[in-house]
Amino acid sequence: MPEWARPLPGREGDAPIGAPGAAGDVSDATGDAPDRAEPAVRAGSTPSRGKPARGTSGLGSSGLGGGRSGGKSSSFGRSGFGERSSSRGSGSTRRREYSGERKERKPRPTIADRVESGALAGAELTEHAREAILRTLTAAPKSRRQLMDAMTRKGYPPEVLEPLLERFEEVGLIDDAEYAGMIVRTRHGERGLSRRAIAQELRRKGIDDETATGALDQVDDDDENDAARDLVRRRLARTTGLDREVRMRRVVGMLARKGYSPGLALSLVREELAREGDEADEEPYGGFDDL
Repeated sequence: MPEWARPLPGREGDAPIGAPGAAGDVSDATGDAPDRAEPAVRAGSTPSRGKPARGTSGLGSSGLGGGRSGGKSSSFGRSGFGERSSSRGSGSTRRREYSGERKERKPRPTIADRVESGALAGAELTEHAREAILRTLTAAPKSRRQLMDAMTRKGYPPEVLEPLLERFEEVGLIDDAEYAGMIVRTRHGERGLSRRAIAQELRRKGIDDETATGALDQVDDDDENDAARDLVRRRLARTTGLDREVRMRRVVGMLARKGYSPGLALSLVREELAREGDEADEEPYGGFDDL
C-alpha cells in the first residue's frame, strides 16, 4: 500500500480510508449527505478550550453573553439595548418636585403688634424704646418733637416715650435750643438762606417759636445783606454773556427761593450790574424803547 494511502493514526476502531462510515466518506449508502462528524483529534494533542463545537452558536440561546451567563437572563435581550433596569427607579422619584410657586413668608410682627398682643410690655418695652431713641440720636441730632413722632410711628406708646424723653433732656442728649442754633448757622453760612426761610425749616422740625426766635438772633440785617450780595455776585458771574433782563430774572428768582424779599433782591442786582458797567434801567426788568 502506498505511503499516502495509509490511514493517519487515531482512535482505535477508525475505519480505513475508503471504507463505508469512514471519516473520508462523503456519502452513505443511501446517497444523502450526512452530518459532519466531529473532527478527529490526533494522538498527544489536547482539545482546545473555550472554542465551541462546530454547528452550535457561540452566543448561546440567550443572545449576547449567553454562554457566560450560565442560564441568567441578559440585560440586552429582554429589556432592550441601553434600557435602564426598573430596579434603579426613575429620576422623577429622586428629584424634588418644584411647583414654580414661591412660598410666602409671614411678615415679622411690628412693634405695635407686639405691644398689642402683650409680647412686649413692662420693663422690656421701656428698654426697647430707650435703645431705639439712642440709635436715632446716634445717626443724627433730632428735636424732641421729631423723636416723639418717629417713635410713635414705629408703635411705641406715648406714655412710655414721655418719661424717656424727659430723662434724655435732663442729661443733655436732647437740646432743642442747641439743635436750632446749629440749623441757623449751617443754613445761613453754607446755603445763604434768609431768616424767613430758616424759620420755616425750624417750624417743620418741631422747634417752638420762642426757641426759634432765640436761635435766629444770631443773624442780623447786615449778615443777611452780605449773604444775599454774595449770592448775587456768584450767580451773575455764571450768566456772563446773556441778556441783561435774563440775568436779572434768574438772580431775582434764585434769591426769592432762598427767602429774600423782591425789593432787596432787585436793589442788589442793580448795584452789581452797575458795578460791572451795565447801564441801570428805571423799570425793574428794562424798557421797550429798543423794540
